[in-house]
Amino acid sequence: MSDAIFIIAEMSANHCGDINLAKKIIAAAKDAGADAVKIQTYTADTITIDCRRDEFKIKGGLWDGRYLYELYKSASTPWEWQPKLKAFADEIGIPLFSTPFDKSAVDFLERMNVPMYKIASFEAFDYPLIRYAAKCGKPMIISTGVSTLEEIQGAIDACKSVGNSDITILKCTSAYPAKTEDMNLATIRDMIDRFGPQGVKIGLSDHSMSIVPPITAVALGAQVIEKHFTLDRALGGEDSGFSLNAEEFATMVKAVRETEKALGRVSYDVNQDNRRFARSLFVVKPIRKGERFTEDNVRSIRPNSGMAPGRLDAILGRFADRDMASGEPLIEDCIAK
Repeated sequence: MSDAIFIIAEMSANHCGDINLAKKIIAAAKDAGADAVKIQTYTADTITIDCRRDEFKIKGGLWDGRYLYELYKSASTPWEWQPKLKAFADEIGIPLFSTPFDKSAVDFLERMNVPMYKIASFEAFDYPLIRYAAKCGKPMIISTGVSTLEEIQGAIDACKSVGNSDITILKCTSAYPAKTEDMNLATIRDMIDRFGPQGVKIGLSDHSMSIVPPITAVALGAQVIEKHFTLDRALGGEDSGFSLNAEEFATMVKAVRETEKALGRVSYDVNQDNRRFARSLFVVKPIRKGERFTEDNVRSIRPNSGMAPGRLDAILGRFADRDMASGEPLIEDCIAK
């Protein structure tokens, strides 16, 4: 990743079980300005078990009443597609990577030679999985939607314990969709202060339906933005209810890039062309040689052709070294020694 804000389009389950739609999503994400496309690598059996106990039933939200196994079986991206999607992404010139949910997924993705790994919020304190992926030596991006502060540090330590220090931590609100008022983006600045000194980059994984959180996150110092992407929410897909369409995503990218430009760099440089219209000291009534400078005949006015306004008190009561006309800038040579 470069120093520019890295924008990830998350396809997830929005392919609706159609590989051609998946390819269209990848192409549309590139056209919308994404820097990379992310998929997810799991099967229902690698992420959970087929169990109808109450613990496995989702209560509330977008998937209310569904069992985990059923949801993941419906939402998964077939593994046999994934090398084909990677080849297609390579062909059109956009990186494609994935979220592994177990060690077998990491092995599979290594054979695909993905450029980086993303760890989902609900796996962010599965330190054995994190270490296994981090050991591959590729950039690690970790969402923190359900992690405590101590667990976030644990994920960072897990990466570093296997010699991987290329780590990005994403502020995340694990609600689908997330309400803007629940996102607490001020945390990003705290995360930068806490983890930045360890060489960790900070970003945002955003499940809201607004483009305001990514813009705000960038203004706060986020370096990575992840947002769910779909061609059209009307097509369905398990994640369509919290995904931006191509037009919305392109609008977000444009806004993020403009925010990035506006932030620029730390600079106290002065625009000298504009500075000439600032205030300075001028003679505002004719003054004879030997006459005192007073508040009546010298004022701070625009433009900036004379002495700095802050010199006024030191000049009042002193004497003119020559005749001066109204509208003449007051300069050092005009003052009697």
